[in-house]
Amino acid sequence: MWQKISQMKNLVMAVLMLATTTSVQDSGLLDVLLLKFEKKYNCNVRVVAVGSGAAIRIAREGNADIIFVHDRKSEEKLIKDGFGIKRYEVMHNDFVIAGPENDPAGICRVKNAEKVFARISSTNSLFVSRGDDSGTHEKEKEIWSAIKVKPGGKWYLESGQGMIESLRIASEKNAYILTDRATYIAHRKELNLEILISGDKILYNPYSLIPISPKKYPDVNCDLAMKFVDYITKGEGRNIIQEYGIKKHGQQLFFLERKK
Repeated sequence: MWQKISQMKNLVMAVLMLATTTSVQDSGLLDVLLLKFEKKYNCNVRVVAVGSGAAIRIAREGNADIIFVHDRKSEEKLIKDGFGIKRYEVMHNDFVIAGPENDPAGICRVKNAEKVFARISSTNSLFVSRGDDSGTHEKEKEIWSAIKVKPGGKWYLESGQGMIESLRIASEKNAYILTDRATYIAHRKELNLEILISGDKILYNPYSLIPISPKKYPDVNCDLAMKFVDYITKGEGRNIIQEYGIKKHGQQLFFLERKK
């Protein structure tokens, strides 16, 4: 009898609760990463894909075992407040400014992101903001703050949606938008938008993993969370990240951070 109970316990699949930024999922990368991880560790990863701000709130509430996000300032505060074990730098890509091909504000002649935002606001050109405290929204607010502009009015549209939905709205409205490159590339065929500005250092976009501290929440699956960290930062996940996008989209969508 006890042997049968033991065997039944072994059949119970371990669960990892992962709160992640939408761009990791919307780009298609997460599905590929999880497929091999779940098979390797005979587990089920339950994903909540939201903006980074929401993912970090989920972590603070103890409703995730690990988070995959891109909002460094908030990540560091999470660690400082004792909710996260450590911030593991995983990869990066960049933010880009996309817009209609006819570029009504003439931003393609400007290479500085701050000057681009200033031109968009001064010409009252339509701009779609995620408005959801995501990592992308935080970067957008950082740029507005740098040029001392408080956006608002009919030209400034807050979607309150994820990246794909916001891109679709911008496409329908012939508006400008700040987006991560990976999500744009993965869905560009359905969008009437072009990348108009990229390459400014302020548009650098790093992603990190943070396992939730068992000192704050003893019931978190810390063991499986750390296996996921190792898989992504040391194991097969690194190769998947490095190669992702090349076959399907003709270009790499994420770039590994150097091992420290």
